[in-house]
Amino acid sequence: MPYASLSEYNFFEGELKNLQPVYKVIPYDINSSLFTDYAIKKRFIWMPKDVQANYTTDREVPVFPIGTVLIKNFYYDNTIPNNTTYIIETRLMIKKADGWAFANYVWNDEQTEALLSTQRETIRMSWNQNGTAITTNYKTPSTIDCATCHTINNVYTPIGVKPQNLNKMYTYNDGTKNQLSKWIEEDYLDTKPTTINSTVDWADASQSLELRVRSYLDINCAHCHSTGTSCDYTPMELSFSQSTVPENLGICREPIDFVTGDQQYIVSGQDIQGSLMHFRMNTNIQSEMMPPVGRTIVHQEGVELIEEWINSVETTCP
Repeated sequence: MPYASLSEYNFFEGELKNLQPVYKVIPYDINSSLFTDYAIKKRFIWMPKDVQANYTTDREVPVFPIGTVLIKNFYYDNTIPNNTTYIIETRLMIKKADGWAFANYVWNDEQTEALLSTQRETIRMSWNQNGTAITTNYKTPSTIDCATCHTINNVYTPIGVKPQNLNKMYTYNDGTKNQLSKWIEEDYLDTKPTTINSTVDWADASQSLELRVRSYLDINCAHCHSTGTSCDYTPMELSFSQSTVPENLGICREPIDFVTGDQQYIVSGQDIQGSLMHFRMNTNIQSEMMPPVGRTIVHQEGVELIEEWINSVETTCP
């Protein structure tokens, strides 16, 4: 591995595009999903026989055994002009003896196969998003792009599969149950504590605004803006476990990177125009937008969430 084509792994049965998992390929979801130009995600995990992952902490990826494969499919429903589902790519992370490896597969137009790709590819996509037609040049990641976001302390690491993100209910073929409990039942995980400090769905308005914002920033930004990552030189610590401290969210912190705007702080309470975080999320200028990879359009709902939060911050910066 990696194989030249996705079908060689035999993760799915029947027509490949239906993504119908075979025995022991287990679907999963996370509380808040990374924004990728509104692409929908369908995730699975597979492990070899007679091995399991070891739980460490809420905020850390479990210690997965060699041979584990994390499977993440990116697709759109309601594509134009035929109002059909179109799978763009399937990203794998494969645990090998020397660490995690990336393998990205780009689907053909016939939706019959996905082939290994190590370079960034651009795919013209059009779809209906809640009644609005959207067109963009979707970009699949290169291997270097994958490494940029998935490197912590110089080691390739998964992002989403932390207990804090997995601790939720999921409806399986045999019923609805907690995902971590399901993994234990399937011998994919050794144990879990009674209480887990968990993220929430950032779009769930029944949750507190603070939890929603911290969860959004954790999954969308913390893989670069936390200790040991590519942008840990910036004065922010956006991982969910560290963002209870206001300063770690960038409140009244002066930015380091130059941009064309005149924002004095990363986040300036009740001052959207003076907050660099908002500016960078709300632009498509390649040299200034955040995240710098993984999107080509502005996540409008995410921007609105950050606007609501900034307007709620009562701290007055000097």
